Amino acid sequence: QRLLKTTGGVMSLQLILLLALTSRAAGLSIPLEGEMPQPPTIISHTSSPVIAFPYDSSVSIRCEATGNPPPEYRWTKDGQDFTPPQPTTTKTGSFVVYNKQFAQFQGKYRCFASNTMGTAMTEEIELIVSSVPKFPKEAITSIVVNEGDPIILKCNPPEGLPPRQIHWMSVDLQHIEQDERVTMGIDGNLYFANALQNDSRQDYCCVAAFARIRTIAQKTPMIVEVKRSNLRYYKHVLSHLSVVPALNMSTVFHFSPTPQIEWMKMGGSLAERAQFDKFGKMLIISNIEESDEGKYMCKAKNPAGEAAHYFDVIVEEPPKWLTEPPRSQLTVIGTEVHIKCSVSGKPPPVITWRKNGEIFRVSPSNYVLDDTVELHNASPEDSAVYQCEASNQHGSILANVNIMVMNMAPLILTKNHQYDVVEGGDIILNCSVFGSPSPETLQTTEGERYVLHQNKSLQIFRAEKDDSGQYVCVASNSEGRSGLTAVLDVKDRTKIFNPPQDVQVVSGTAAQLMCKAECDKSLQDTFEVMWMKDGDEIPLSSKETSKYSVGEDMLQIMNVGLSDQGMYTCIVRTSLDEDKATALLTVLDVPDAPTNLELLVLKSPKNVRLSWIPGSDHNSSITEFIVEYEESQWEPGRWKHLQKVPGNQATAELVLHGHLNYQFRVYAVNTVGPGPPSEPTETYKTPPAAPDRNPENIKIQGHLPHQMDISWEPLLPIEHNGPGLEYKVKYRRLGVGDEWKEHLVKRHSFVVRNTSTFVPYEITIQSRNSHGWGPEPKVVTGYSGEDVPTAAPQDVAVEVINTTVLRVSWTPVPPATVRGHLGGYDVHWVRKRSLLNLNRSLDERQSLSFPGKRSHAFVPGLEPFSEYRLTVNVFNKKGKGPNSDPVTFNTPEGVPKQVPILTASNSQKDSVFLVWGPPPETNGILTGYLLQYHLINETTLEVVDSQEMNITGADTTQWQLQSLEEHSLYRFDLSACTRVGCGPSRAQESYIATQTVPALFNISSDVSDTFAKISWTAREEQQDLQLYVAYMNNRDGNWRISEAVNTSQSFHIIDGLKPGTVYTVRLMAKRLLDNGSIFEGVFQTRMKGVASTQRNLSSQGWFIGTMCAVALLTLVVLIACFVRRNKGGKYAVKEKEDLHPDVESPGMNDDTFCEYSDSEEKPLKGSSACSLTGNDAIGDGVSRDSLVDYADGGGEFSEDGSFIGEYSRPKHRGSVSEPSGPGPVTA
Repeated sequence: QRLLKTTGGVMSLQLILLLALTSRAAGLSIPLEGEMPQPPTIISHTSSPVIAFPYDSSVSIRCEATGNPPPEYRWTKDGQDFTPPQPTTTKTGSFVVYNKQFAQFQGKYRCFASNTMGTAMTEEIELIVSSVPKFPKEAITSIVVNEGDPIILKCNPPEGLPPRQIHWMSVDLQHIEQDERVTMGIDGNLYFANALQNDSRQDYCCVAAFARIRTIAQKTPMIVEVKRSNLRYYKHVLSHLSVVPALNMSTVFHFSPTPQIEWMKMGGSLAERAQFDKFGKMLIISNIEESDEGKYMCKAKNPAGEAAHYFDVIVEEPPKWLTEPPRSQLTVIGTEVHIKCSVSGKPPPVITWRKNGEIFRVSPSNYVLDDTVELHNASPEDSAVYQCEASNQHGSILANVNIMVMNMAPLILTKNHQYDVVEGGDIILNCSVFGSPSPETLQTTEGERYVLHQNKSLQIFRAEKDDSGQYVCVASNSEGRSGLTAVLDVKDRTKIFNPPQDVQVVSGTAAQLMCKAECDKSLQDTFEVMWMKDGDEIPLSSKETSKYSVGEDMLQIMNVGLSDQGMYTCIVRTSLDEDKATALLTVLDVPDAPTNLELLVLKSPKNVRLSWIPGSDHNSSITEFIVEYEESQWEPGRWKHLQKVPGNQATAELVLHGHLNYQFRVYAVNTVGPGPPSEPTETYKTPPAAPDRNPENIKIQGHLPHQMDISWEPLLPIEHNGPGLEYKVKYRRLGVGDEWKEHLVKRHSFVVRNTSTFVPYEITIQSRNSHGWGPEPKVVTGYSGEDVPTAAPQDVAVEVINTTVLRVSWTPVPPATVRGHLGGYDVHWVRKRSLLNLNRSLDERQSLSFPGKRSHAFVPGLEPFSEYRLTVNVFNKKGKGPNSDPVTFNTPEGVPKQVPILTASNSQKDSVFLVWGPPPETNGILTGYLLQYHLINETTLEVVDSQEMNITGADTTQWQLQSLEEHSLYRFDLSACTRVGCGPSRAQESYIATQTVPALFNISSDVSDTFAKISWTAREEQQDLQLYVAYMNNRDGNWRISEAVNTSQSFHIIDGLKPGTVYTVRLMAKRLLDNGSIFEGVFQTRMKGVASTQRNLSSQGWFIGTMCAVALLTLVVLIACFVRRNKGGKYAVKEKEDLHPDVESPGMNDDTFCEYSDSEEKPLKGSSACSLTGNDAIGDGVSRDSLVDYADGGGEFSEDGSFIGEYSRPKHRGSVSEPSGPGPVTA
């Protein structure tokens, strides 16, 4: 806004500063308990102004209030009662104006909300209907001026909804160029300080743009004609000023030539916020302050003189609250009430007081004093909504003040009586109270951790477990007393006890960050874990393709890249608290490629320095740089290693070869690996030169006795340094004064023929090309061809060290007979026979070579108690010399090897039966066995007592050991002995205890592809005994033992088997594999395809009939065999076993777990122990019968999976038969 006053011909200007206008209606919070009344409070209304645009379909004007009873609404428009056309709801005072009604509803509105307690009102809400601005129609005449005269093109833009932007354009919408001479003023006119000839045109258009209503208006084009004339000096001053939201002062000087503009503030300096526009003609001061008030001057200068213009700036402001709007009050009957409306503004605002929306009427007890309403000896009739409205010409502010005059006993408003807090946290126990007069609260807690606030709430700092319990809040006033009981539960803190640790990972791998936490058990349902990276939450997904996954107190990041590096924070939280821990994830990656490779020639073209700038090391220090080269002549496109450079160095001096076109590149290496190579350098060409070196690795060999073969490692193609490479070979005999002989060759080998056998030569090889010779070569020495030795060692003698080691000595052959480089000596020996069996010839040959010049050697690995023959010969690279005269000797007797097996079975009250096999090698005359047995403490597994006994007789392979302690664990050690001593022992443990072995018969199996059913029949008096079923996959040798099975069950199912696999099964009285088994057999599971085929066949009638006939025939054959056996087969077996005892009877590991592994100490598969009676006297003769009875049976698998015996040395087969007498026969 502007206010212009003309005083003494000088223009004076008053500037108004408009500040933001806010309206606040402070409400009094009174609880709505039951029917307690509450005055209305405006909670929401539309802010003024409301602008209705032409493209709006409707405009909504809101007004909403609270109160008890619910308020009713009424409206005024321009001070008159108004009935809204379209109320939005019955619960609010809002209404809608539609587009067609915009014009008739333009005006200023005010909303009133009333109930029995009073009336609240809003500030004025102005509805402005925006019209489409248009330029007025007018006759435009041409403007004709002389060159140098000023020009003013008036725009006179139409008024419209701000902001409004004005542009001067041509008809084809090109902007008119503006500068110091041509400027658009704040009023929109285009000012020419002086006219020029090229200002003449017929399409000066003023365009006004209104962005908010999306409208552009254009004025009729104006014509300007500038006539040529003599330029003259001219000056004239025009001034403009614009205000809101910034102060814009503009002065237009009509000068010729164009003047220079200068601004200043009289009596002070321009604010730092001051800016210049329009080529210095406009001064803009943003965010106007009161200090900007004063007099401003604008001065213009040119050669014709100078001119000045002055502005008086006055800063004003709309009303505003000095502190805050007046507060609502609750007071007691008979008190003094003061409602103060403290406002400021320039000019000073006028304050209007209202009561329930009506102008406040003064009375002897209620009157207005300055900005305050005073109510003396207040009564309930003074309860109302008072309005304070302050206004000046720049705006107004309004406050609704609820005044309640009443007496009331305390009323507890707090609903929540249960509070939870974690140990160490702070908690506030609320006790919101309403009453008049204001209630007092009784505080019963003491201590620095307890604070009672003015709002009657109790705050507890750093809560402890002992703080849990009940708290009582008591409020009272003159009208009565009320109380509240609150319950506080102090819970365990949520804390991270295993936080994530800083970690370094290699790019492309997975990173794992641990975060283990604990919380109070009652908060477990609200416990959650969240991960953040660099302050941003990490999105977690259950999809397998997700980069992040959380599980088992761990965040896993898959395929880590450089972008995953950063600070990771684990946040564990419950509904009450949280804890967090942070760790740094550092990603290691290969280094980036070096850049900026440059070559610098040093002493010669073949000596250059390569430099580069290293790339990023990606958190792993560069250990080295690798320089590679590629040359285009010999191997184009292949990059080769040239030089390594330490990681702290970025240059390399390179020695190059001649006559090549080089390119170089570099890559860096760190602990992660090699990085990518750099871009290659430009091609660098070296000139040709003589070879830099001679051939190396010269080899002189004699493949034939009378020639010498010379070969060497040729120069690499890149080492030729030029064309025409060849080698000069020179040689002569060493030490005889011969002349050098030389040859030029292009290959890398040369043969000297007709030489003496094995004589020394001196040889040199020098390289050359068409540009010269290589360096002077070194002399090497070699020998001509070798031949086989001609002499045999003499004086061969042997010395027997022990049963297996021998010392051989001899006289070396003369060096001249070697006829080559001495390789060493060969010792050959033949075992002719064992001294245990002189009639058997063995002829076991062995030999050893001993390199170098020597006269003796030690020969190991001999067999004891044997006869040997030995010879020695010399050898060189060409071959072996003749053998020496043979020497014959005998090795002494030794100790036997370990017995192959030892088993302890048939454990009784104080005895055990031991069975073993003879040693595979006696190494002498076997005299007997040494048996040591040790009593073992079952708890500490230490030896309590030890005894030993000698068992004489080489043929003894079993022993009944007596006088042992019952229910004790023993370890038995057995060694075989000769006259020299006893060999290594074999150990076996056994538990000494009497056991009742169930007598079973009719043992059978029913086998499928994945399970086997083992069935049996037990005697009536043994129906309640226990047995164990063990089975083993014959491929892996691991035993598995079932839990105890009652014999009355009559079957046990083994499942989880593999199709087409052979298994061994045992029925045992104890869950120990070292006990003799009741039964042992072998079965094979079916193949899946075979099983299905059999089921299909078995459903056919002809198949069932055939199988019945086969079963009947088989039964007849079995009966015949059984009758034959009972006639005396058993005694024959017993006699047979006495002659050939089974040295490999069952022996098991004393392990009680469900898996066992076979070893060489275990008994042969398929053995079984049988019982003829159910009493304690289980004769080992019966057991041995069962091992031999079926030795002649075949062992074939059948498709029905029946048991098949599988034994070796000799093979035994278990079979099942029906009993033929009173006692059962078991297999």
